[in-house]
Amino acid sequence: MTVRLGAREFGAQDLVVMAIVNRTPDSFYDRGAYLDDAAAMVAVDRAVEEGAGLVDLGGVKAGPGEPVDAAEEIARTAGFVAAVRRRHPRLVISVDTWRAEVGRAACEAGADLLNDPWQGADPGLAVVAAEHGAGLVCSHVGGLPPRTDPHRVAYDDVVADVVATVTGLAERALAVGVRQDAILVDPAHDFGKNTYHSLEVTRRLDEVAATGWPVLVAVSRKKFLGEVLNTEADDRLEASLAATAVAAWLGSPSHRENMLRPGFRHLGAALVRARGMRSDGDGALWITEFATPR
Repeated sequence: MTVRLGAREFGAQDLVVMAIVNRTPDSFYDRGAYLDDAAAMVAVDRAVEEGAGLVDLGGVKAGPGEPVDAAEEIARTAGFVAAVRRRHPRLVISVDTWRAEVGRAACEAGADLLNDPWQGADPGLAVVAAEHGAGLVCSHVGGLPPRTDPHRVAYDDVVADVVATVTGLAERALAVGVRQDAILVDPAHDFGKNTYHSLEVTRRLDEVAATGWPVLVAVSRKKFLGEVLNTEADDRLEASLAATAVAAWLGSPSHRENMLRPGFRHLGAALVRARGMRSDGDGALWITEFATPR
């Protein structure tokens, strides 16, 4: 499926990198490094220079923390979206938010994609995306409210729950007017999931790809990787690359061919350590999400 976001078009076999620039003082990884506009713009420029096809801007920490109301979230994101749009006219700009009010301000400032991390907690967000011709990411969090960590969460089959949830959200987005070629789905590692669930989702990502919807895979430096390897966020780069390599491997046969080329040797080496991973997959677009290095 071709994806059209802003001025860009991505083909069904494209593997695209989304860089993350957090506009929060309490990010689990960058710890507020990009709350300053100048520092954040340097990070965006670097991401573009190094080949990111999308840049995702977030104004609220995903996990529990200090309350952030919509006005503050808008203050952290909308003006910066406008500045990035002026500097990079063709860059696809994504804004991570679950609030329709914030999504509207972001789209008016120039955002191309609304990255909803909380499973349609505000149904109005999809309506905003439709009104502005923006894209929408439909994520699975097991029904948790925003900024909630899972506690003794259980699924009969976590991947089946992911598939049913994200396809349902995608179909609802279509029904309210979001373009079919602007909808992505995200299994949302660690959101509403324990480490076992996130590993199972990784192992069976081909089943998510088989839905036919383009897939966003966001694993960079996440907790499940740290728990597997007993490492802190600063030491999870290799694990992030390995999980991303598995996502690419399962996402499309063409990606498996590309990964045999010299430019993918660092990912291939990580794959050697991956066990029990199936190698069949559908031809969906895969977008992998990486935290911007400090």
